[in-house]
Amino acid sequence: MTKSALVLLAILPFPLRADAQDSVETWSHHFQLTAIQQSHPSFSAKYTGRNSLLPTAENLMSVTSTLFLGSRLWEGSELYADPEMVGGNGFSSTTGIAGFPNGEMYRVDNPAPRVFIARLFIRQRFALGDETENVDPDQNQIAGRIPKSRVTLTVGKFSLTDVFDDNKYSHDARTQFMNWALWSGAAWDYAADTRGYDWGILTELHIPSWTFNFGAVMVPTYANGPYFDHDIGRAFSLNLEVVKPYAIGALGGKLHATVFLNHADMGNYRGAINEGLLAGERPDIDRTNSYSSKYGFVVSVEQDLGSVSGLFARLSWNDGHTETWAFTEIDRSFHAGVTTRGDAWGRKDDNAGIAWVINGLSTDHREYLAAGGYGFLIGDGALNYAPEQITEAYYSAALFPSFTLTVDDQVVINPGYNKDRGPVVNVFSLRGHVEF
Repeated sequence: MTKSALVLLAILPFPLRADAQDSVETWSHHFQLTAIQQSHPSFSAKYTGRNSLLPTAENLMSVTSTLFLGSRLWEGSELYADPEMVGGNGFSSTTGIAGFPNGEMYRVDNPAPRVFIARLFIRQRFALGDETENVDPDQNQIAGRIPKSRVTLTVGKFSLTDVFDDNKYSHDARTQFMNWALWSGAAWDYAADTRGYDWGILTELHIPSWTFNFGAVMVPTYANGPYFDHDIGRAFSLNLEVVKPYAIGALGGKLHATVFLNHADMGNYRGAINEGLLAGERPDIDRTNSYSSKYGFVVSVEQDLGSVSGLFARLSWNDGHTETWAFTEIDRSFHAGVTTRGDAWGRKDDNAGIAWVINGLSTDHREYLAAGGYGFLIGDGALNYAPEQITEAYYSAALFPSFTLTVDDQVVINPGYNKDRGPVVNVFSLRGHVEF
């Protein structure tokens, strides 16, 4: 483990959890630390560009740690603040693969450990009836009774993925699949800063048979940027989701459908191609910026296969005319997988899963890269296009009540959508996760 991780373990209060027997909490405190060691062997590449995955072998580590702090304010109201530390880096400074293998690492300039406020928000619930249900203590969740039918308003700093596309079988890179393209709809260019967080408003309407989520948040000033555009009349992201529980016989399931619209000072792929041709130069997306829109959708399904197993699938798409702005350079994506708990072999707290992903680009996006253009995440200086395909399998062993150790393997075919590079076989990961 890196020196930064050891220092963090030494200085953080340990443990912080309140009495688990309390049926109603007035405040909550939880903690997580995740360390991921990843390596990939050398692979074949006919050429390497500015944003390529390096063809030489790499071995890197990332560490994240978070305190989840919450307190009740008044009736139905809660305040949360999550200080977070992030350190380390992804392969090749987190470039070269659209479905990046480490979901704990974003595209950041400085890999040195840094502490910041990841979330800072107020949540207010409004009852729509007298019937209540229990919620257990959890990260950003205070134990107690809440209305079964309710409107929930959240204002402040958070991640859209805290609420949207919350598929229970694949949504957390700290405990489940690690690949970027697996824990959310990969073509959903969800608005966020470089670390994955945003400022805005979330509204949830929850009734027993339906949930409707709406989020309006800010967008960065430039692609994958750390600062937000305050011209909110022209720079914004709107997100709407419908969630429908269902059952097939005795087996439960849930369908999520999300649509999004981003409006920002974005570049245009086709415009950059045309401008580059006229100038006889490599296309540069940054020269074509204007306030314009990107829109798309995610459809996600989770289906129980019994008491300990389940399958999941997601289909996501965006129009692909304007540049990727916040998440990753994927315009079309589909993935499916299965997970199971270890009851069958006497390890009820262990988990295992396997999934397959196929990612693609719009015509404009692929032609921009083929002409030598660069995005913020991928760009080999040329492109022999093919869909990016990824297979991931993991086994997570609960070694202690609050500690899991995960062995994970990923195979990446056509990294960055390029047949001239790879495949990258055996992206091997070892993940340690502490949570209480």
